[in-house]
Amino acid sequence: MKAKLTLHGEFSIGEVDKRIYGSFIEHLGRAVYNGIYEPNHGDADDLGFRKDVIKLVRDLDVPVVRYPGGNFVSGYNWEDGVGPVDKRPVRMDLAWMTRESNRIGVNEFAEWAKRVNSEVMMAVNLGTAGPDEARNLVEYCNFPGGTAWSDLRRGHGVEKPHNFKLWCLGNEMDGPWQICHRTAVEYGRIAAEAAKVMKWTDPSIEVVGCGSSNARMPTFGEWEAGVLEQAYEQLDYMSLHIYFANNENDTPNFLGRSLEMDTFIKTVAGICDYVKAKNHSKKQINLSFDEWNVWFHSHDQDAKIEKWTEAPARLEDIYTMEDALTVGCMLITLIKNADRVKVACLAQLVNVIAPIMTEAGGPAWRQTIFYPFMQASRYGRGTVLRCPVSCEKYDSQEYNDIPYLETVAVHNDEKKELTIFAVNRNLTESLDLEAEIYGFEKYRLVEHTAMHNADIKAVNSAKEEKVKPEVQGKGTLDPESGRLVVRLPPASWNVIRLG
Repeated sequence: MKAKLTLHGEFSIGEVDKRIYGSFIEHLGRAVYNGIYEPNHGDADDLGFRKDVIKLVRDLDVPVVRYPGGNFVSGYNWEDGVGPVDKRPVRMDLAWMTRESNRIGVNEFAEWAKRVNSEVMMAVNLGTAGPDEARNLVEYCNFPGGTAWSDLRRGHGVEKPHNFKLWCLGNEMDGPWQICHRTAVEYGRIAAEAAKVMKWTDPSIEVVGCGSSNARMPTFGEWEAGVLEQAYEQLDYMSLHIYFANNENDTPNFLGRSLEMDTFIKTVAGICDYVKAKNHSKKQINLSFDEWNVWFHSHDQDAKIEKWTEAPARLEDIYTMEDALTVGCMLITLIKNADRVKVACLAQLVNVIAPIMTEAGGPAWRQTIFYPFMQASRYGRGTVLRCPVSCEKYDSQEYNDIPYLETVAVHNDEKKELTIFAVNRNLTESLDLEAEIYGFEKYRLVEHTAMHNADIKAVNSAKEEKVKPEVQGKGTLDPESGRLVVRLPPASWNVIRLG
């Protein structure tokens, strides 16, 4: 099978905002407790954070981490997680039916974020709480001192403000499962007022409004328009969430699901622009895809969890080679839409539908999805180039015209690098990719790695890493003509680096 690709340095889509390689830590399952925080672990640091996990998160180079939820945030009192740890209350978490000890709160998480070289994307409770609690949290986190809430932070041992710049206005407020679920008008009004007083408290922050929980919600579209009509001028971003499953064990269909993600992005961007035009506004609202991943393996196990336990193992999907391909296609989709998607969060980061897994008292390891995310984060920063592709397509149960080649290219002018990310969706045949590259005359082929396993269901574990990138050695780049030829193995994630 063959495919052709044309690249030109002058034809671009937009600049990658590094925050599209963000992730997410929620007080859910073992993400926090026995995930990032395990004070009795042999590799714990002075604050009880696992140093092996910190190293793996640094390897991913995650610029921003969303916290503390998620569904959890809609019933969360942030005041419970500050001050002396031994005086913090144990609460019933109604979102996940567990007990929350509050041993980790905003100050501890801010310190952990520093240790992994990341920023915090802070979420406020607009379920059981409202604008008053939100502006108080901004004052606590971001105001230097001399006021009640900022001095309380200083009294808690944090002299300098955290200066969190990105804030989520609640979570999935369109969903009936959400604590204090609201209509679009109800949520739009409270979001507008919360954003107003939060920005009065710190004018430097940006805020994200809740979009639909997924593109298949019955109110999708109507929700976005309703919220934006109430809060357009107060918002900076609208959120999108999506999770994909392969419940039917239909791999060709599963690998086509990123087309649905692309349509979702373009539709929400169109709704934002519709309200912009309707309001005669000069402001453009961009997108925050702050929850995305594959999630379906753990459903049966999660149904057996006993209520009101602390940090039970929940949403611990063990990812396959097949899942890594879908995640790779989703990463490519985000990069392709870099002109509108400015923030994105792989949900989540540790143990909970995550690229990193841990054993209590034992090792941490990389799941199959770790590698596509790491390589995109490392090499996918710069200018996204337009990539017209000619290749065969196929139809599946849900989607038509799925290209066997899913690809995007990013030029990093500062590092003088051009990187092509590519997924070969064909499960049985290699794909010979021929690319005509213009405007990069002095570039050479630096490296081609591919992640492939003959067993599409292969997984990694603490004992064995079956799925990881391996260097390929047969590609060529003619520096005179700019003609690149590489072979992509069947069912593979590929990173082709020129420099």
